[in-house]
Amino acid sequence: MKVMQQPLSVGAGSMSEVTSVLLLLLLLLLFTTWCRINPSHVPGPFFFAGLGPLLSYGRFIWTGIGTASNYYNNKYGSIVRVWINGEETLILSRSSAVYHVLRSTHYTARFGSKKGLQCIGMEGRGIIFNSDVLLWRKVRTYFSKALTGPGLQSTVQICVSSTSKHLDNLQKMTDPSKHVDALNLLRLVVVDISNRLFLRVPLNGQQLCLHVLHSNSILFPQIMFQILAPPPLTPVFAVVPHNSEKDLLVKIHHYFETWQTVLIKPDIFFKIGWLYNKHKRAAQELQDVMESLLETKRRIINESEKLDGDLDFATELIFAQSVGELSADNVRQCVLEMVIAAPDTLSISLFFMLMLLKQNPDVELKIVEEMNSVLGETGESVDYQSLKVLESFINESLRFHPVVDFTMRKALKDDNIEGTEIKKGTNIILNIGLMHKTEFFQKPKEFNLMNFDKTVPSRFFQPFGCGPRSCVGKHIAMVMMKAILVTLLSRYTVCPRRGCTLSSIRQTNNLSQQPVEDEHSLAMRFIPRIPSGPRSPN
Repeated sequence: MKVMQQPLSVGAGSMSEVTSVLLLLLLLLLFTTWCRINPSHVPGPFFFAGLGPLLSYGRFIWTGIGTASNYYNNKYGSIVRVWINGEETLILSRSSAVYHVLRSTHYTARFGSKKGLQCIGMEGRGIIFNSDVLLWRKVRTYFSKALTGPGLQSTVQICVSSTSKHLDNLQKMTDPSKHVDALNLLRLVVVDISNRLFLRVPLNGQQLCLHVLHSNSILFPQIMFQILAPPPLTPVFAVVPHNSEKDLLVKIHHYFETWQTVLIKPDIFFKIGWLYNKHKRAAQELQDVMESLLETKRRIINESEKLDGDLDFATELIFAQSVGELSADNVRQCVLEMVIAAPDTLSISLFFMLMLLKQNPDVELKIVEEMNSVLGETGESVDYQSLKVLESFINESLRFHPVVDFTMRKALKDDNIEGTEIKKGTNIILNIGLMHKTEFFQKPKEFNLMNFDKTVPSRFFQPFGCGPRSCVGKHIAMVMMKAILVTLLSRYTVCPRRGCTLSSIRQTNNLSQQPVEDEHSLAMRFIPRIPSGPRSPN
């Protein structure tokens, strides 16, 4: 029997080896076939019978879009091919390629999960991720009107007023150790500014007089907006007790977390109730708040005898809805996007800037000296254009540690970028943050104002993008940052907790770079400046 078993054992081993060889040959055949069907000279992870797309998509899901983009560009170079949810995606970080995409009308659409964008109300609505190009262009005109032109002067006044108001109440936000949650303070400031500029609805249980009479007022066209009630003979006051700034900020924060979570998720995610429902609720809660605020705004309009000739953003949209230009859902989404933009981008940019100031005290000293000089020459008003050191500091902060360091596009037509064929429908990620640290600048890896000693060509510095889909609020954002910083730095210098630096704060980089908000890491002491410091501007 033993003699008979030996050949059987040998035969079984031979069959196993043959099977293994056949499987390897089959995999090789599949890989060769795919390479012939899908030739690509673009560097990136291998397809490897579908394993490559799964692994690259998994990296984007688990580490975040920004982190994954940096990983692949650092590993494979300035142009990389990956896959997101099965779709071929190119990540570009070379300035010439980035500039080509930004300026071209072939890339005015964005990409993302359709179900995810529906969840947050951005599918075919608003301006940020709306890929209905015709509707997006129509909506953009309302944003452009609100964010440019004569309104910039009132922006300065409102920024100074709001910042001063919150600094006057700083004691209420100070904990027993004399520290203040600096990021939360900045968010309160910018959400107040956004409301006063674009919505003008009372928060925190404030009263607002609705009987508006100005020398430059216009009569409200009652025929155009049929739900108008006859104007009252006496002043009317609206009160909104349930929508405080703090409550609104919490809902904005939850909405933003949902936005990051659902943006590139696979369709199956939205069928798993216990995973998806909490995000759906978070998005719906902010949409409901916006609808409530818009109802209040409509009531203000209806009960006003006359309206100020300088109509705010929300009023313009309500008028557009009344004549069928925009749907009610689109009006709500546009107001929502205008209100959320500053708290989770501009406020975090300002927080990063305060951290960088304390790590670079020589820069803070130069800025304060410049402010003293300008305030000394002009009295209480500030010529913000003359604050060149401050402007260089803001630009260098946006270059060195941006909040949003990439943008997502989709090719609407076939194209060629520096020898690489781009097929219609290809996803594009522009890794602008990495571009800022690899080209042109004298010290690209360091925070140094020398990087802006000379004029920087626009192709090498794109904190707000350029071209047809550039950030429509880029001019007002610069005005707001200057006004808030001057008002704050004229009264206080800040001091983070010992050992706390920008690099030591835990951060995520998914849709944007966000500090992880734990109990103490974002707290700062606000130390009043000595009387010889610059006066607070008006």
